Amino acid sequence: MEIFTLKALIEIGILYLVIYAILKRAKGSRFGQALMGVGILVLILALFTYLFNFYVLSRLIKLLLIYFSISTVVIFQPEIRRFLATIGALGNITSNPQNGDNLDANLFYKIIQELSTQKMGALFAFEQGISLRGYEESGTKLDAIISSDLIITLFTPPLPLHDGGSIIRNGRLSSAHCLFPVSHNPALTRKGMRHRAAVGLSEETDAIVVVVSEETGNISIAHNGKIITSENNSNSKEIMHWIKKALPENSSGSLFFSKQINSLKKLLAKVLKGFKL
Repeated sequence: MEIFTLKALIEIGILYLVIYAILKRAKGSRFGQALMGVGILVLILALFTYLFNFYVLSRLIKLLLIYFSISTVVIFQPEIRRFLATIGALGNITSNPQNGDNLDANLFYKIIQELSTQKMGALFAFEQGISLRGYEESGTKLDAIISSDLIITLFTPPLPLHDGGSIIRNGRLSSAHCLFPVSHNPALTRKGMRHRAAVGLSEETDAIVVVVSEETGNISIAHNGKIITSENNSNSKEIMHWIKKALPENSSGSLFFSKQINSLKKLLAKVLKGFKL
């Protein structure tokens, strides 16, 4: 009798990809913490009822799981919507941008340093796997090559496009003066609207958002609902790391997909090796 058939290997690979993708996206988020807490609670109760054969308690666990699955859709709507949007973006992650004007990481870092020195508030969103075209419609389309003069001019008040966020797609300034969703995270009560908008967009999408504070000149990075602030450019290596990660050649969508394919290949190789033995 064959233990591992081709059908079984395909099923294992699909389950691996789905479970790994859910855990990776949920890691560090409210949804991930709640999922971990419920999983531990259910596991403990399930073992307890199995060992002592408690019928009533087992029925109660089943009812709790049903109510939790329903309430999850309401409570964690932003996280679920973002996860589904990420899955929907998988169809576009294999295409590489054919553009000779891709942004250089060092150039962009020098630009935001100049903005920081002059304390000019700025907000940039680097599009990743999930499209930002919906937010782009709220602003002014540019499709321009990024340069220091352009960015300084763009964010100089009181010019009409200095407020709002700018979207960068494939290394080009796609649009400016865009409206981003504002985060309602209570930990951001002391932050300004730019920072709350940066975190809000990172909660809804997988974009990497760069913020320059108008008050302090500090540079911040928002991603996956979290924000990292570099005070007085003290954490320049971390900022540079995120800028490089945001560029088209280091797109998180394509890297994520390729990593899963490689992991699946390794898993199948191990299974086949054990099957041969």
